[in-house]
Amino acid sequence: MKTRELTAWLLLAVLVLLVACAAPLAPVQEAVAPTATQVLVATPQPTATPIATPQVLTANITEGGVESFDERVDYFPEKVVLKYSEGWEVEYHNNYKVIRVLNPWRDATETFVYVLVQRGTPKPDGYEGAYFIEVPIETIITMSTTYLPHLDILGVLDRLIGIDGIKYVNNETVRKMFAEGRLVEIGSGAEVNVEAVLDLGPDVVMTYAVGSPDYDAHPKLVEAGITTVLNAEYMETSPLGRAEWIKFTAMFFNLEGKANAAFEEIAQQYEEMAAKAREVTERPTVFCGTPYQNVWYMPGGRSYVARLLADAGADYLWSDDESTGSIPLDFETVFARAVDADYWINTGQWKSIDEALAADERFADFAALKNQKMYNNNARLNEAGGNDYWESGVVKPHLVLADLIKIFHPELVPGHEFIYYRKLDPPTKK
Repeated sequence: MKTRELTAWLLLAVLVLLVACAAPLAPVQEAVAPTATQVLVATPQPTATPIATPQVLTANITEGGVESFDERVDYFPEKVVLKYSEGWEVEYHNNYKVIRVLNPWRDATETFVYVLVQRGTPKPDGYEGAYFIEVPIETIITMSTTYLPHLDILGVLDRLIGIDGIKYVNNETVRKMFAEGRLVEIGSGAEVNVEAVLDLGPDVVMTYAVGSPDYDAHPKLVEAGITTVLNAEYMETSPLGRAEWIKFTAMFFNLEGKANAAFEEIAQQYEEMAAKAREVTERPTVFCGTPYQNVWYMPGGRSYVARLLADAGADYLWSDDESTGSIPLDFETVFARAVDADYWINTGQWKSIDEALAADERFADFAALKNQKMYNNNARLNEAGGNDYWESGVVKPHLVLADLIKIFHPELVPGHEFIYYRKLDPPTKK
């Protein structure tokens, strides 16, 4: 074979071999994984629908209501916890709170339940026999002067539209509101003017009860369809227990945060002073009150008065008694135990020792009178005799305690000036 022919034959063989080797490469090339960009375009991944996060409130709603209800939201982030009061309890739910008044009057067998529903949210099921009230309330009528300091401290006196009567009120703002015609008197007890209350249309009437249909206002008010709330602070047996009822009033305005702050300051000052007075080594003896129609009503040994005296570093002569109210005694019984007592306090209407002697000359034999150690809680009276001790003094027991410590142990409260107490004027010299 010629060289030229041999060369051509070899070239042809190599070409055939190259084609045969290249043939299987095509499917391998197609099997190469697509790029990331190609994946996103060809097979997009589905995305999850976002779930809305519930609103988180940092403070209670004190004006208006809820526009869009969410059952997951806690509408009462500011809550009260009771430390001293024993006459009521509360439980919180997301959009409502339940108050139970456990001891509305002495020997009561009834419990009053109030379901406070955040305005703009649905009323809960159940709670048969309870009273349902939308909060925050916008208007209120009060039937005791002891509730007025609550409204004042909470900053909601402007929501007061009616009172039982102005005669014994000491609060200057309330008296001014009445003089300007912004408040209406509705009467007290069973003599309450139901028609006047209906005309005013309050969200709530706050009152108290003693368990007597001949005296209590709430049966008539409830019968007329008026939302009525019983406040039983007077049943508490400790000064701080009574003062803590400011939290009760606050719950109707959703002002738990403000009530907590105010009460904590009161309680702290009270406890600090009481702790100092408990350390005293000498505790002067003391008794209370005056006879009324030949009966001397002495505070029981478990009453709030007895607690005040113990916290002030005094030895109350009836501290061994188990009563929480008053003990009816005759003159001879009191004289036998208290004739040599160091102090005599809470002497009714008296402002002077002369008045005491004019009431009964036998009082001259008491050592406290001889030594002119008689004090009364009537330093703050209005022109009609309304006593601020029974008004602001109820919610400010730390100031009452400071007065009592000044009487028994003045060195423990240097610089303190009497607020509610005063020393009876000395007898007139003849």
